[in-house]
Amino acid sequence: MELIQDTPDLAAYLAAGDAIDHEHPVVRRTVAMLSADAPDAYAYAEAAFTFVRDAIPHSVDSGDPRVTWRASDVLEKRTGICYAKSHALVALLRARGIPAALCYQKFEAVHGLIALKLPGRERWVRQDARGGEAGAGAQFRLDREQLAFAVRPEFNEVDYPVLFAEPHPAVLQCLRDAVDRPRLAQLLPTAL
Repeated sequence: MELIQDTPDLAAYLAAGDAIDHEHPVVRRTVAMLSADAPDAYAYAEAAFTFVRDAIPHSVDSGDPRVTWRASDVLEKRTGICYAKSHALVALLRARGIPAALCYQKFEAVHGLIALKLPGRERWVRQDARGGEAGAGAQFRLDREQLAFAVRPEFNEVDYPVLFAEPHPAVLQCLRDAVDRPRLAQLLPTAL
């Protein structure tokens, strides 16, 4: 599948925003911690991926009722669903100057993941930091994708090819409108 930037300007994939608040002190402290053992962009990207996948439980798996949507909140509260965890990972990457995008898959509901473009690489590579039991198979890979879930076209599942510089409006709206995770489950978009 060919991945398509929603904007041709690569700088958009380095920008901060409401959800991708990579200038926040919590994000900056996390970047400093992860950078200590990561001498280059490749090592840092893998460290950031592993941290978000393993140190921030997916709220469905953990039973945490809180809903987070800003990267800083995800890192501070250590909880989030796939969308929120993706916001955190994108913020950690962008804070180190690594272009990162948000992208999605469609199953029963839309699933969030990211794509990154490392120095010296021509193409974007998707990564899925969902983690937890359901996403246990997701690994940081640059040679091929190893996501939490593979789409099955025969069940109308879809890999959306668009790389978004900002969270998709439907995703951001459901996160902002949910007062808790049970309500969030009712608001999840089923398509983009």
